[in-house]
Amino acid sequence: MFTYLTAGESHGPALLGILDGVPAHLRLDVDAINETLVRRQGGYGRGARMKIESDEIEFLAGVRGGDTLGSPIAVIIHNRDYRTPKVRELMDPLTGGGEPLTNPRPGHADFAGALKYRQRDLRNVLERASARETAMRVALGAICAQFLGVLGITTRSCVVRIGEVAAQLEDWDQEATENSDVRCPDASASRAMIEAIDEAKRRGDTLGGQFLVRIDGMPVGIGSNRQPASRLDGILAGAVVGMQTIKAVEIGLGEAVAGTPGSRAHDVFALADGDVIRASNRAGGIEGGMSNGQPILLRVSAKPIPTLAKALPSVNLHAGTEAPAGVVRSDVCVVPAAAIVAEAMVRLALMAPVLEKYGGDSMEETIDNLRRSQAEAAALFTRS
Repeated sequence: MFTYLTAGESHGPALLGILDGVPAHLRLDVDAINETLVRRQGGYGRGARMKIESDEIEFLAGVRGGDTLGSPIAVIIHNRDYRTPKVRELMDPLTGGGEPLTNPRPGHADFAGALKYRQRDLRNVLERASARETAMRVALGAICAQFLGVLGITTRSCVVRIGEVAAQLEDWDQEATENSDVRCPDASASRAMIEAIDEAKRRGDTLGGQFLVRIDGMPVGIGSNRQPASRLDGILAGAVVGMQTIKAVEIGLGEAVAGTPGSRAHDVFALADGDVIRASNRAGGIEGGMSNGQPILLRVSAKPIPTLAKALPSVNLHAGTEAPAGVVRSDVCVVPAAAIVAEAMVRLALMAPVLEKYGGDSMEETIDNLRRSQAEAAALFTRS
């Protein structure tokens, strides 16, 4: 019922995206989509590439008069960097050339991709493996956010760790998050994170970190326990780990659950004025592979990016000699931007299970299905 594709290289002419399965009559706010793209480009520690690009979405199909048609939505984001003669000479789809890149970066797709795709020039691997591709995921995710928002489902994110600097947060103020250069609502931790990024830059190093993604307004019963691939926790974790820099995703208590006895690991039921409530949210909003009506909370760990100004040891694959890893224009820390990308991945991942539960050919039909389902669920245990 729902699928998406992206295409394009980091320094190629453009990034392309297709969304298939969005119902008709979704009114799109293009300014909101472009604002999300601007947020992805921000964050302390970003490199020179962000100063070159000015990402804006352009619709090619599936939208007319600002409304979705129910047909596949096709969009494009042009790469401004491609317009420079040097980059065009390297990356023109028909005439591109230049000296091959031969020294793979530890932690990057360079080496494995070269062997997998039989490429002697590492550029033919790294161009697609670059995080530049996530600009299109963010654009597509911003479209999905507007669909989900009509159903009352929202997402937000914040940074809780960069390097060794950590903030302890259970909940957070989103305005404070957006006003922070590192997207951390804790002002003291935010300042320390900036200092850590500056120090890493002086050393020619990079920093990873950790961020939270929270989903509010999720109805009960999204996802399923009937087949492993239908479990909502697996769907969300798989989508987020599908980002270039992510190494771990925790839901609810996460790794802490391993050391917590069962008497303190679960969210007990109680009644308040006849309503079923929970005293906690240790499960992180998902039980048995299904949303349980509480906020869904993901804690995501991102590695330091593998392109260092002070290059790591590597080899020259052509010469068969030891050599420093390749150095290309890059960032010191991408954790604040990664949180924005993770929100996009969560939005994209929610579309299929939400449409499976409530989907229709139009937004009107989808909303009717949601209301009817919720009304029937509310009446299921009503006392006679």
